[in-house]
Amino acid sequence: MIIKTPSRLHMCLIDMSGAYGRTDGGIGFTINQPNFILKGEETNSNEINVDFKNEVSGDSKSECSSKIIKAAEKVRKFYDIDYGFDFEVQKSYLTHSGLGSGTQMALATAKIITEIIGHSENSVKLANIVGRGGTSGIGTFSFDYGGFIVDGGHSLKEKGSFLPSSASNAKPPQLIAHYDFPEDWNVLVAIPKDNDHVHGQREVNIFQNNCPVSKSEVEQMSHIIFMNLIPFLLEHNIYEFGHCVDAIQERGFKKVEVGLQPPKFINLMQYMRESGAYGVGMSSFGPAIYTVFNKENDDIVKATKDYLDDDEVVFVTKAQNHGFELIK
Repeated sequence: MIIKTPSRLHMCLIDMSGAYGRTDGGIGFTINQPNFILKGEETNSNEINVDFKNEVSGDSKSECSSKIIKAAEKVRKFYDIDYGFDFEVQKSYLTHSGLGSGTQMALATAKIITEIIGHSENSVKLANIVGRGGTSGIGTFSFDYGGFIVDGGHSLKEKGSFLPSSASNAKPPQLIAHYDFPEDWNVLVAIPKDNDHVHGQREVNIFQNNCPVSKSEVEQMSHIIFMNLIPFLLEHNIYEFGHCVDAIQERGFKKVEVGLQPPKFINLMQYMRESGAYGVGMSSFGPAIYTVFNKENDDIVKATKDYLDDDEVVFVTKAQNHGFELIK
């Protein structure tokens, strides 16, 4: 059995103040490149084995293998499975890149196992089992549905502290909106070299030290998202959608995330704006930086490539308005 998952751009967490009794909440959208492709089958042994096709970069193999094994063990424990599985990673992408690889790896692993044993579970159930979605639900719902996602966060009665998904035991949030993202819009993603990924305890510390954020900024962020960005998305107004992306970078917890980046990242975002980008955002804690563009400003692609070094990643993709693909 083979599963192919999309990746996602996490635009922002909406409310990291908790002033109204809820926290987290998020928006983001699904993109059709890069993909994670995983093959899995049951074995007679009790082992979880992970192999890789030659096309998979060696840089991500160790962490990829670890995430698959951890997810598989959690699923085996939940369903009391006493036999093993062989997995082959046929395609992967950079971990800690801001594209949501960890969630896709875990959910893909869980989906294969549950399908093999005859349980066709949705992404929320799978995320509960493998421990994903404790802060943001964007990756969880992108896995199932694709498109543009809005999740409703968590009640403070359920989740009493500000934590990233990797350190939260909360269940995945509620899906409150799902829209098709315009497939005629191009998406440019730039991933500068970053030797200081934000994850683990450092990520936990950032949440603890910078939350709660200003209530007034959360109110502004909510207004921008629900009264501007989403209506402009539905109206296919790429120019105003881009302006909203810029406005998001200056408020709430997203302002914290952007402000922690090295000057190289801040300068790149500003250079892309000056080169014609309608709006430039950073996915999650980065390093992925994104913009949407059309034929009127497609020279932004060359400008971005010219700005970065040859060994840094720049690619053009499209939105994906469906989730994973399963080949039995």
